[in-house]
Amino acid sequence: MDEQPSARPGEPGQGLTDLEAARRLDARGKLPRQRSSRSYASIVRANTLNVPNGILLFFGVLTITFASWRDALFLGILVSNVAIGSFQEIRSKRALDRLAALVAPDALVVRDGVDRRVPIDEVVAGDLVRLAAGDQVIADGTVITADGLVLDEANLTGESEPVVRGAGEPVWSGSFAVEGASLFQATAVGADSRAERLAATARTFRHPRSPLERANDRLLLRIVAFSAPLAIGLTVSVLTRGGSAAAHVQAITAGVVNLVPEGLILLISVTAAASAFKMARRGVLAQQLNAIESLASVDILCTDKTGTLTEPTPRVVSLLPADGTDEATFAGALATFAASAPSRNLTLDAINEAGLADARSVAVLGQVPFSSRRRWSALDLDGERVFLGAPERFSNADPSLKARARDEASAGRRVLALGRGDGPLPADGVDPPFPDDVQALGLVVLAERLRPNAAATVAFFTEQDVALKVLSGDAPATAGAIARDAGVPGSAPALDGESLPSEPAALRAAVLAAPAVGRISPEGKRAVVNAIAEDGRYVAMVGDGVNDVPALKQARLAIAQGSGTQMARSVADLVLVKDDFAAVPGMVSEGRQILRNVQRVAQLFVTKTVFTAVVGLGVGIPTATFPLLPRQFTIASTVTIGIPAFLIALAPSSGPWRPERFLQSVARFAIPAGVAIGIGIVAGYLLARYGFGLGLTRSRTVATGIVVVCGLAVVIRLEAERGSRRLAIAGLCALMLALFALAFVIPFLREFYELTTPTGESVAAWAAGTAIGVGGMLAALRVLRV
Repeated sequence: MDEQPSARPGEPGQGLTDLEAARRLDARGKLPRQRSSRSYASIVRANTLNVPNGILLFFGVLTITFASWRDALFLGILVSNVAIGSFQEIRSKRALDRLAALVAPDALVVRDGVDRRVPIDEVVAGDLVRLAAGDQVIADGTVITADGLVLDEANLTGESEPVVRGAGEPVWSGSFAVEGASLFQATAVGADSRAERLAATARTFRHPRSPLERANDRLLLRIVAFSAPLAIGLTVSVLTRGGSAAAHVQAITAGVVNLVPEGLILLISVTAAASAFKMARRGVLAQQLNAIESLASVDILCTDKTGTLTEPTPRVVSLLPADGTDEATFAGALATFAASAPSRNLTLDAINEAGLADARSVAVLGQVPFSSRRRWSALDLDGERVFLGAPERFSNADPSLKARARDEASAGRRVLALGRGDGPLPADGVDPPFPDDVQALGLVVLAERLRPNAAATVAFFTEQDVALKVLSGDAPATAGAIARDAGVPGSAPALDGESLPSEPAALRAAVLAAPAVGRISPEGKRAVVNAIAEDGRYVAMVGDGVNDVPALKQARLAIAQGSGTQMARSVADLVLVKDDFAAVPGMVSEGRQILRNVQRVAQLFVTKTVFTAVVGLGVGIPTATFPLLPRQFTIASTVTIGIPAFLIALAPSSGPWRPERFLQSVARFAIPAGVAIGIGIVAGYLLARYGFGLGLTRSRTVATGIVVVCGLAVVIRLEAERGSRRLAIAGLCALMLALFALAFVIPFLREFYELTTPTGESVAAWAAGTAIGVGGMLAALRVLRV
C-alpha cells in the first residue's frame, strides 16, 4: 500500500481512519476481484458443450446401447478434446492472470489525512477517493470537490456524450473520468453499487468475433448443410433394410460421426491458448483469447505518437520568450504554473524536472484542466489567470512567435505557448471557449525521443503490407516529422485534424493518402477509424490515454500500453504490459502462424468429411453397409488426422494469409482431394468385396488400409511447401504408419479392430484403391494448381 503526501489544503475531512477502514472491511469482507480472464468452469464448459462433442456423445451412447462398446472408441476423442483444450486454456489463463495483476486498477484514497493507493477490493463505503483523468470510478459516491470533472457514463447509460459533475452530484461505478479531477466519498461498493445492480456486464466492451472464428463458423455451417442430407439418406437406407440393430447402428455411426470435423474447434482454441501463453511470457496480456490471431488480419494500424513511436516522457529543450518578455520572467511564470497545477500530466512533470526557475506553488483559485478536446488548460493563480496550450489557440501572439512555433514543430518537437489573460476563467464545462484577450508570454519546446526499435517495427509492418497511420494531438508538422523519422511510408504532408472532411468517403481518402494526422481530437480519431473500417479494412488502434479511448472502442482490435490509463486498458483486447510497441510484430507473426496452421488443419479435417461423404454415397446408401466399422475409422483418423493435426497446429510456419480466402482455400484443396480419396476407397472396397469375393471383414480391412495411406499422403501434400520440415513430416508419417501396422502384428489389437492378415488379393485391392486415391488427389490438385 503506497502512501503519498497528505491531503490537500481546503478539502473537507481527513477520510476514514485506518482502524475504521479495517473495521468496515472486516465487516464486509474483501470484494471478489474482477476477472481478468475466463473462469475455470467457463473454460471446461466451452470445451465440453459444443456441437461436435454432442454428436459424438449421442452416437457413443447409441453404440454402447445397441452395438459393441468397441465401436464407441471415438468417445476417447471427445475426452481428449475436452482434456487437451481445457488444459491448454487453463495454463494460458494462469499466465494471463499473473500478467493482469501487474496492470490491475487500484484506487487513491484519503485515510488519516494521507493519500494512499490501495487495491480496489479494499475500498469501503465512507472512503474519500481521488479521481483523475483516465481513472475508473470504482464505487458509487457523492462528489466532494471537482476540478473540471467530466465523466464518460456510456457503459451505464449508453449515452456517448460526456457529462460534467460538480460538488454534491453523484458518480456511479463503471464510469470513467475523461477530464479534470475530483474527490468523492464512496457510498456503495461491490454488489451494492448501481452498476452491479443494473448488470454485471455493464463495464464490459465486447469486440466482434475474429476473422478466423467467423470463417470457421461459415465452414461448419456449410459442413452441416452438406452432411445432413447424407446422414439422413444413410439412416433411411439402413433402417429400411433387414439386419440386426447392432449392424444398423454400426453403419449409421461410421457414416455420420466421420462427417463431423470433431477436432477442428479443439485445435483452434488450443492454438489460440498456446499463443496467448507464449505472448504472456513476453509481456503481452490478451484480454480476449482470439486477439492475437485477430491481429494477424489487421491491414491498417492506427497509433498515437507519444509512448508508442516515441518515449513516453518528453524533456524541455528550449524556452522562446515573446518580444517584450525576458526569459527569466517567462521561465518563472512557466515553473509556477507547472508547480501549482492540481491536475498532473507528463508535460507538467517535464517542466518541473527541467528546473527552469525557483518554482513556487501558488494557491489555485480556479482551473480549467487540460483536455485533448480543446488542447489548453488554465489556472487562476491567486488572482492571476495563466493559460498553457497549443500555440494556435493564442490568436494574439505576434507573427514571429507563430513562425518559430511552426519551425520547431516541423523539426518534430512539441511546442506549447504560455500566456496571461485579464478576464475571469471561462465557466466550467465540457468545452469552454478560449478567451480572446490572452497574451502569449512565450513558447516552451519539448522533445520526444524516438524509441530505438520504432523504425524496425514500422519497417516490419510495411513489409507485411500493413499501413500505419499516426494520429496525434500535437501539431501536424510535429506528427508528420516523427512519422517520417520512424519510416512511416507516405510522401503527402500530415493532415490537420481540425480541417478533416466530415463525409466518410472523403475522410477515408484523405487519411489513407497521408502518413499522419495532427491536432486531432478524440472524436476525430474515432471518426478516422470508423471511416476506414467502413471500407472493409481491418483496423487496429494502439493508444494509452483517455483521448485514444473512442478510437480504441471503434477499432476491430484495441491495443493499450500497460502504463496507460485505466480507461484505455479496460477497453483493450491486448495490453502491452511492458509498454513495448516492438512486441507487436511478434504478435502479428504469432497470429499469422495460427491462421496458416488452422487453415492446413481445416483442409485435413474437411478432406475426411468429403471422402466420408463419397463413401457414403458410393457404398453406404446403396448397400446399407459402411466399408469401415466405427472403431476402424477411429484408429485410421487417429494416425492420419488426430496426431498429425495437433502437431501441424502448433508447428512454426511462414508465408502470407488472407482471411477472405479461408473457405476458398479449404474448399479448393479438400473437395478434389476428398473426392479422389473417396473414389479410391470405394473402388478398393468393391474390388475386394465383389471382385475378389473376400468377404466383409477382409474388405473392411482393405478400406481401412486405403484410408490410412491416403490420409498420410494428404499430410505430406499439405506440408510440401515447408521445405525445411519435409524430413520431419516424412518421419512423422512413417511413425504413424508403423503405429497402424502394430494393429496387424499384435493379435489383441488385430482382433479388437476386426482386421485380417493381408493376402495377395487384399494387397492388390488395397494397392489399386490407394493408387486411385493418391494418384487422383495429386493429379486433381496439380490441374487446379493448388
